[in-house]
Amino acid sequence: MNLAAGTVDRALSLILELCATPSPTGFTKSAEAFLETAIAAAGFTPQRTRKGSVYACLGGQGHPLVLAAHVDTLGAVVRSIKGNGRLRYSKVGGYPDLNLVAQTCLIHTREGKTFSGTFQPVDASSHVNPKLKELKPDDENLEILVDERTRSREETLALGISPGDMVSLDARPVLTQSGFLKSRHLDDKASAGILLALAGLAGTKDLILGREVFLLFTTYEEVGHGGAVVPAEVEEFLSVDMGAVGDDLGCDEYKVSICAKDSNGPYDWDMTNALKQAATRAGCDYAVDIYPSYGSDAGAALFSGHDLRHGLVGPGVYASHGYERTHRDAIANTLALLAEYVSRAPDL
Repeated sequence: MNLAAGTVDRALSLILELCATPSPTGFTKSAEAFLETAIAAAGFTPQRTRKGSVYACLGGQGHPLVLAAHVDTLGAVVRSIKGNGRLRYSKVGGYPDLNLVAQTCLIHTREGKTFSGTFQPVDASSHVNPKLKELKPDDENLEILVDERTRSREETLALGISPGDMVSLDARPVLTQSGFLKSRHLDDKASAGILLALAGLAGTKDLILGREVFLLFTTYEEVGHGGAVVPAEVEEFLSVDMGAVGDDLGCDEYKVSICAKDSNGPYDWDMTNALKQAATRAGCDYAVDIYPSYGSDAGAALFSGHDLRHGLVGPGVYASHGYERTHRDAIANTLALLAEYVSRAPDL
């Protein structure tokens, strides 16, 4: 289907705003509030689960479908305060510590204070430490420097920083004139922005739903249990998450990806076929791929005992779990596929 004018631009604007909103797993209330405001602006009533997931029904009748994206991101927690006042960290989510080197961050205390900081190697001056190039990046060889005058554990504690405080990684979102979107946390805020733009289409009746459609934005995906809570009547669960880009995969930064299998096994055969057919009807540039090191909210829903057909699509994202990159074409292709898919009842 042809998307309404400005829909892709609207999605990109929402993605940039979401990426700039800190929301590491366990610290997502600001993102939850953003979602509720955007859903209400589209003309729908947001609801929130006890775990903080935000969801809304967009209308339609029959064969209920959930479109799910997650707004929790990778991050860290303060593990301890060192004798020199710097912080040892514990990662939240699965990613290589290498992706933290020279990464700027915010430390969020439980008393509501916020401090800026930087992940640096221990003894990080290359003119002084000739062994720096041999360093193994991990929580023993990397530390967080707080941007305050502190040289001891006691001085850092006096600032109000304590073990258990959250650390969010600065996203640094950028949209280039050539259409590239660069940021941390495009996994999965790119897809969350896409779903909010889809809600806008449904709200203005530029998209007529061929079935009942729910949007679900989860907050614990990066630690494995985001999709555990699903409306009871739902028949299909479609995770809208990043498409992986890399070795022997067909997806790139311009396509929408349809995942046939991830680390938990194959996705539903019939639903995956229907997604391929919708992509063809919509004229999407797409790829069908296998993700050997990947899990999704759809898998979490199944492991929680829900009896659902499940699928996975998303815009191609390069450098996953690092400083990621996609292109507006991938956003447009994903929007077009989803709009086509929800416009028809399933052929069961």
